[in-house]
Amino acid sequence: MNYIPYIGSGPYCYANSFSMMFGAASFSPAVIEFSTGSPFGMQLLGGGLPFFDPYGWDPEAGFDDALAAMGWTSSVLRGGSEAEALSRLAKALAEGPVWVGPVEMGHLRHQPNMRGAIGADHYVVVLAIRDGLVEMHDPKGYPHATLPVADFMAAWRAETLDYGQPFTMRTEFQRVEVVSEEEAIRRALPAGIRWLAMTGDLRPPAGTRGNEDAALILAERIAAGCDDDLRGHLIHFAVRVGARRAADAAHCLVRIGLDAAAGIMARQARLIGALQYPLVAQKDAAAAAHLRALAPSYRELLAALERPAAS
Repeated sequence: MNYIPYIGSGPYCYANSFSMMFGAASFSPAVIEFSTGSPFGMQLLGGGLPFFDPYGWDPEAGFDDALAAMGWTSSVLRGGSEAEALSRLAKALAEGPVWVGPVEMGHLRHQPNMRGAIGADHYVVVLAIRDGLVEMHDPKGYPHATLPVADFMAAWRAETLDYGQPFTMRTEFQRVEVVSEEEAIRRALPAGIRWLAMTGDLRPPAGTRGNEDAALILAERIAAGCDDDLRGHLIHFAVRVGARRAADAAHCLVRIGLDAAAGIMARQARLIGALQYPLVAQKDAAAAAHLRALAPSYRELLAALERPAAS
C-alpha cells in the first residue's frame, strides 16, 4: 500500500515532549503517538465530549506501555504541596530538562488569548527556573517560552482537568533497549488492539460511549444542530488531532506490512479530516454523514488487526 503521511503542525504535545526528552535517540512523533494507543478508537466522554481516541483512554493510561514498547524508562513524581513540587522540579532541573504534565493550558499565558482555565490538557519540557520565571519548550509552537512561576504552578496544579494528578513530572529518562521504529510499532500493537476492543479494566466516566456507538450518537447530535461549544472543541482540537493520529497509524501499519488494516485507518483519517470544513462552514448534515460513514470502520479495523494475530 502506498500511503502519503502527514507532515506539519498539530496538537501532538506529549509526543513532541517525549521526542525532546529522547534526544538523538528519539523515535518520530508518529511512532511515539502510535505507541500510546491513542489512534485505536473513538469515545464520547461521559456521553457528551467527543475524542478520536479509545474508549476509557487518556494520555496517562498510554505512557508506560509506550515507553516499554520503545525501550525507554522514566521516573514519575507527582502530588504533594506546591512548595514541595517546585522544590522537586528545581532539584531535577539540576540534572537536565524535565517533562511536565498534564498542565492546564489556559494558565499558560505566554500563549495568546490564554487568560485562565479552559479545561484543556497540555505537556511541556521545562528547561530552567530563574528570576521568578519558568523557561520551557512548549510544543504548541513556543520554544524557550517563559512564564511567571505563579502562572506555571497554577497550570501544573491541573485541578480543572478530567484526568491526571497535580504536579506530575517525568525525569531520569533511560534507554534500556535499542529498538527500531518498526519493532516498536509491532510491540505497541497488542495494546492498541485491546484499546480498540474496549476490553480490560476500563473505568470511563458514566455514560461514556465508544467506537461505533460514539460516532453514531455524535452524528445525530450534530445533525440536530451543533452548539458552539461542541463545534469549537471539534474544529480547534478533536478533529485535528484525530485525523493526524489515524493518518500516522495508517503509515505505521504500512511499515510493518499490515496493508489491510492500514487501508482502514487511512479511510478513518480521511473521514475525520473531512469533518473540518463542514463543521467550520456549519454544513452540519455533511459532517453527520461523515461520522455515519466512520462508525462501522472501528469494527472493521478490529477484525483486520485480529486476523494476523490469529494466524
